[in-house]
Amino acid sequence: MNVIRRKRKLASGVYEFLIESPQIVKYSQPGQFIILKLHEKAERIPITIAGKEGDCFRAVVRAVGKSTYELCLAKEGDQIMDVVGPLGRPSEIDLYGNVMLVGGGVGIATLLPIAEALKERGNKLYVVLGGRSKEYVIMLEEFSKLADELIVTTDDGSFGIKGVVTDGMQLFFEKVKIDVSWAVGPTIMMKFCCLKAKEYGVKIWVSLNPIMVDGTGMCGACRVTVDGKIKFACVDGPEFEGSRVDWDELLKRLAQYRKEEEESFKLFAERVGDLSWL
Repeated sequence: MNVIRRKRKLASGVYEFLIESPQIVKYSQPGQFIILKLHEKAERIPITIAGKEGDCFRAVVRAVGKSTYELCLAKEGDQIMDVVGPLGRPSEIDLYGNVMLVGGGVGIATLLPIAEALKERGNKLYVVLGGRSKEYVIMLEEFSKLADELIVTTDDGSFGIKGVVTDGMQLFFEKVKIDVSWAVGPTIMMKFCCLKAKEYGVKIWVSLNPIMVDGTGMCGACRVTVDGKIKFACVDGPEFEGSRVDWDELLKRLAQYRKEEEESFKLFAERVGDLSWL
């Protein structure tokens, strides 16, 4: 149980893991997540399930702090001490018609099972994938098979359109009537995707990634304000209707956490040596 059966590098510092866990495979639905703990002294890491293969679920991890760097150093055959899940509410999959899916960075992986489920229900998928450069646009092959139309944007213009994902959204909004949309990626990206969807009166779902500890709503660390009310991303989400999220509050809380995370990682890097190979 919880054995890493496959590890694959997707981009610099981004890895895909297939982790054996028949129970999670049996019960998980698109949009849900797990929390794993690598060893006794490790932190708990929330990761959205990016698909299934046999008795294994797929997790895509970007090395950004102490615990995720440790995980990315793990090897095939290693056992993860604890994996808890599936957690959170699943995506609202239905037959909507024309659906726009917008993914950025590691958020692209989160979108894949959602895209597969929506396609199975008969929806047309208009997909926008974005990254800093071509290297960071992951899972392009999988989405090429699912999407009715696909637009790729890169910050440096190394692949697809030079620009950001909202530029791709604009192109689709100008040519087709979109009935509903999803956006998953960095918090600031999701905020601007919501503003773009609002221009066209389109409902948009986002998958939030606030600080999370226990995953059951008891610690309160993942609180977010939605429609002026406190919600907990781990039990009320992680997906919320984007137009109702207080993005400025969420970004302020994440900024403080990132500062503490960077300081923690510096100490970790000193102990394990140079990790530039990631």
